[in-house]
Amino acid sequence: QLQLVESGGGLVQPGGSLRLSCEASGFTLGFYAIGWFRQEPGKEREGVSCISILGSTNYADSVKGRFTISRDNAKNTVYLQMNSLKPEDTAVYFCAARAGGTRTCPLEGYDYWGQGTQVTVSS
Repeated sequence: QLQLVESGGGLVQPGGSLRLSCEASGFTLGFYAIGWFRQEPGKEREGVSCISILGSTNYADSVKGRFTISRDNAKNTVYLQMNSLKPEDTAVYFCAARAGGTRTCPLEGYDYWGQGTQVTVSS
């Protein structure tokens, strides 16, 4: 059974950092593009970042220069390092996988989703 499990969320003060992890089970994560998305209550889900099979990355304008996505295929895990966090980064963060996306990755069209992890940025 294909499964993605996010971890690393929590409460952090503005300007702080968190690292989210997305661990895959039941499939080899290295064969998929992986994306991170976030959603606030009552709002549409927003694409945050993605990493292609070959390691190319893509970021939403709102997080460029602050967030970094990376993958460790040996651990079947993708990470999202979030620095200089702002209150507007508060949301539930989800990771997702999609077939294809070898050289580049879009922030849409993902097939498999995790359950999400809450990130709250507040003083």
